[in-house]
Amino acid sequence: TSGEDRVVEWVDPYDLRSMVDLKLPAEGVSHEELLTLTRDIIKYSVKTGHPHFVNQLFSSLDPYGLLGQWLTDALNPSVYTYEVSPVFSLMEEDVLREMRAIIGWQGGEGLFCPGGSMANGYAINLARHHRYPNLKQSGLSQMPRLVVFTSEDAHYSVKKLAAFLGIGYDNVYLVKVDSRGKMVVSDLEVQIARAVEEGAAPLVVSATAGTTVIGAFDPLREIAEVCKKHGLWFHVDAAWGGGALVSETYRGLLDGIQFADSVTWNPHKLLAAPQQCSTLLLRHEGLLQAAHGCRASYLFQNDKFYDASFDCGDRHVQCGRRADVVKFWYMWKAKGTRGLEAHVDHVFALSRHFTDLIRIRDGWHLLVEPECINVCFRYIPPSKRHLAGQELEQALHKIAPIIKERMVRAGTMLITYQTLRNMPNFFRLVLQNSGLTKTDMKFFVEEIERLAMDL
Repeated sequence: TSGEDRVVEWVDPYDLRSMVDLKLPAEGVSHEELLTLTRDIIKYSVKTGHPHFVNQLFSSLDPYGLLGQWLTDALNPSVYTYEVSPVFSLMEEDVLREMRAIIGWQGGEGLFCPGGSMANGYAINLARHHRYPNLKQSGLSQMPRLVVFTSEDAHYSVKKLAAFLGIGYDNVYLVKVDSRGKMVVSDLEVQIARAVEEGAAPLVVSATAGTTVIGAFDPLREIAEVCKKHGLWFHVDAAWGGGALVSETYRGLLDGIQFADSVTWNPHKLLAAPQQCSTLLLRHEGLLQAAHGCRASYLFQNDKFYDASFDCGDRHVQCGRRADVVKFWYMWKAKGTRGLEAHVDHVFALSRHFTDLIRIRDGWHLLVEPECINVCFRYIPPSKRHLAGQELEQALHKIAPIIKERMVRAGTMLITYQTLRNMPNFFRLVLQNSGLTKTDMKFFVEEIERLAMDL
């Protein structure tokens, strides 16, 4: 996608339904009609590979990743036995092993998951099985009240998957964060003591390496010590920030991750692999089979003519499963680890450049000094700069959605806004596209100023 093109050709939902024929017919349509529909689908879809799509924790379109995606769809594999997916079974094993080595583990195991949320859910379930292996057979009726600990800025999937697993929202204790968005370790101790005093059973601490909004990295080494002291499973949700591990410059942000029991790491985020490409990595061996294995006799026979340890399907909750490894393997093979590092270093450098740009311009307010490539800021139009306190906050809360609507309808860029911990709306810029330049950073600043000129 060229930077001169629109990021999106916005049409409101009811109008779009009348413009694109999505109804399913009894009789098939002609190839000419399908081509017209294909053009319409492309025209009205968001161009997430556009350099000015900085809206989510994914973007760009890696050509090697796209090749892997095409090959995956052409071969249509399902990765559960070596018999039906020989190359991809070995490919998964090699990629997961290398990712664990980058974390700092000699052994362990892992799997590709349908998204980081499910990876976090896997981690909670594995922590529970590790502590209570009889649960798999007997169910929840004999379980104590289990408690999960995570920060108030952690991804919502921790709560969602705790509910899915029968633990419940009420038993996810949110730990305070400091002014930079990092988990306060002293409050983690308070929350653990609270759970014990209530007669509950503390189970797992889910720390975050790169929070969704601010991009903060929890103090992993200190949290690891707390987990060791209390005998708790230590999970790190590095879905976003895990990519920094390939960079000698930035891997120190995740110092202490080597002490984790499990790690969520999504290559489709910071490393910019095509959607979706998510992994769960474990320091332990054999736990995936123990927690999830059912030994279905029509897939996992005991008398196979090859080494059945290469059949990975029984370690997953899923049965049929895409080969999400292929696109990432192609990227890694083509670029090497040093190429992935160059990408990470480039987008970090651009985020620092953008931060420096807005730091010296009138009307721009940086919420927090960025650790990751998230840059959180507010823009105050000239007509509102005389305001202060609550009056200014109320004005800014209304201004951000207006700027967002204007940019979407103009199609010039996409950047998200949000609230956090009762703060008024602010913008969050995230940079993952290797094709971005300093010129684009200047454009983002000037375009937001232009869109807000009369507000």
